[in-house]
Amino acid sequence: MIFDTDGTTTIITQEKSSIVELVKKLEVLYERFKNDNVIVCLTSLNKIPVEQIVEFLQISNTHRKSKHSFVIVTDQVNLDEMPDEIVVVPTMQEAYDIIEMEEMERDLGF
Repeated sequence: MIFDTDGTTTIITQEKSSIVELVKKLEVLYERFKNDNVIVCLTSLNKIPVEQIVEFLQISNTHRKSKHSFVIVTDQVNLDEMPDEIVVVPTMQEAYDIIEMEEMERDLGF
């Protein structure tokens, strides 16, 4: 797991271990990035079943309730199967676009 910071965005890149292990590590390290927007980059992993993406749901909901964005980047899932409560996009550029749009919505009071 690699942590990078880009302004107010923390980018967490997962290279090897399982999604379940990653989610557990994120829960332990949550204080480290709780005040930033978060991009979880899973582009180096192979086909990811929807059940594994749903593992992020609790931490995503917690983060979004605190008025920060939480976006997962992977092109290894069927986006039509993703639950509406979690944001999954195929590219890093789309993740930055989502964060920008959500920040504008928060600024406008939505």
